[in-house]
Amino acid sequence: MDRLEEVRALVAGSAFYRWSGMVVADAEDGSVTLALDLADHHLNLQGLAHGGVIATLADAAMGLSLRTALEDGRRHVSIEIGVHYLRPVTRGRVRAIGRAVRIGREIAYAQADVLDMHDRLLARADGTYSVTRAKP
Repeated sequence: MDRLEEVRALVAGSAFYRWSGMVVADAEDGSVTLALDLADHHLNLQGLAHGGVIATLADAAMGLSLRTALEDGRRHVSIEIGVHYLRPVTRGRVRAIGRAVRIGREIAYAQADVLDMHDRLLARADGTYSVTRAKP
């Protein structure tokens, strides 16, 4: 199974991803692109994509990018993420491109760009992740 099929199967098997509407657009070692078609339930009271939705999309793309690059038998969990919101969006498809920047024995670091359907940068995120042995 190639990396894209592997990540798509993983996401398709997750109730969280199905509920959120996120889908895998691309995946390779150390990089994952997720896409989300914004719907009414993704919008805040001002009619803009909720910041939490954008942060969740970025965190998921970063985490999955790490997952594609981790050694077998290792897992990761978020320690912290930071998101810089640069432009609002109200409708259409948004994408988060997550990139594994560094994976150490215990700590990993990733970044993500969130783009609108016109490739305008909506947000930039970075995250730190704990890396441990996978539970048996």
